[in-house]
Amino acid sequence: MHSFRYHQGQLFAENVALQSLAEKHGTPLYVYSKSTITGHYTRLDAALAKLDHLICFAVKANSNIAVLNTIAKLGGGFDIVSAGELFRVIKAGGDPAKCTFAGVGKTRDEIEYALKQGIYCFNAESEAELHYINQVAGELGVLAPVAVRVNPNVDAHTHAKITTGKSENKFGIDFDQILDVYARVAADCPNLIIKGLQMHIGSQLTNVDPFLEAVQKVIPLVTQVKRSYGIEFFSIGGGIGINYKQSLDSGNVNWWQEHAEVHPLTIQAYADAVVPHLEPLGLRILCEPGRFMVGNAGVMLTKVLYEKRGSAKIFKIVDAGMNDLIRPTLYEGWHQIVPLKQPANATVEKVDVVGPICESGDFLAQNRELPLVKEGEYLAVLSAGAYGFTMASNYNTRPMPAEILVDGDKATVVRERQTLEDILKGEHLA
Repeated sequence: MHSFRYHQGQLFAENVALQSLAEKHGTPLYVYSKSTITGHYTRLDAALAKLDHLICFAVKANSNIAVLNTIAKLGGGFDIVSAGELFRVIKAGGDPAKCTFAGVGKTRDEIEYALKQGIYCFNAESEAELHYINQVAGELGVLAPVAVRVNPNVDAHTHAKITTGKSENKFGIDFDQILDVYARVAADCPNLIIKGLQMHIGSQLTNVDPFLEAVQKVIPLVTQVKRSYGIEFFSIGGGIGINYKQSLDSGNVNWWQEHAEVHPLTIQAYADAVVPHLEPLGLRILCEPGRFMVGNAGVMLTKVLYEKRGSAKIFKIVDAGMNDLIRPTLYEGWHQIVPLKQPANATVEKVDVVGPICESGDFLAQNRELPLVKEGEYLAVLSAGAYGFTMASNYNTRPMPAEILVDGDKATVVRERQTLEDILKGEHLA
């Protein structure tokens, strides 16, 4: 579900023509749909209604404070992995008491900051970390709420770089070690409050089976931990995948329909599978979606600078590069790319869409059939709302794009385009 549609030959975000935004604000440009974010949150919230639950948005997916504010106003919590993300949540009006702090390498400064802000819980990833949180809490004279992240050794069948729930991954504690770790922490760490148990098996899962397998495997463990330590919550993590190939309701132009696909995992199918197993636990259930909430809510706009026709390839050279959207290069991520002006017919050509970065790996699409687009025209890279801007960089000393949030017919610049002076701020000659 998303709010990007063709209307009278132009691609719109809700009620705003994207062409007008590209011309006014320049490109590369990220544009987010507020109604899409809201719709995804409310659908997931309704699907989990039978449970005492808290949706904790994974800030790493999209950390713009306007996006975070949208989720905070809906009552959402946040899954953070750094002090910086917690700082963003607070600036966005989010409640630290609804924040869980994950990540394998929390520093002393981060632990102190989180404790002083009153976060809901640390999701600890190792026994050494638990002992260190205990030490810092003791020195501050406070009690630290903690949960242990279990690694259930379940294959999520996703990309190798975004799987997290197998024994060879760096995240969490091995399943068969968890009870011993809880016992030692309860005995040796008087400054910790054992509050829950957490798991997460990976990202961009498009089948419910791994979720169900992990939940069924971990529930007996949750029951034991609840009986022994009186925990109040079980976090089932995130990882719900999105559809990267979608129809844009394009009328008679059947090219879009041919390149769309039916997503195999719906929110209702997800809830129908896991809720019956979770309801009898009598615990608060935390869910930590990221990509699901914002992935299809964002697009990146880019301008075609040049066309180069070689003996082996046709290149469409655009002004957005791997520094602006690294997923195609890093994860072999596939993003649908469409022109802002609706094509008049279904004529396509096979091209590589490449950026200006001085790297052979700088591409947005390879061997992709696209409608005919000319130099000076604009393209939209769809489903770019998650892990797009948050993974962007200044590589090749390129300014970061602007970000815009669309709400109905209103478009607000929620991050200004970076300038060259901004990039050099803080640098000094020796």
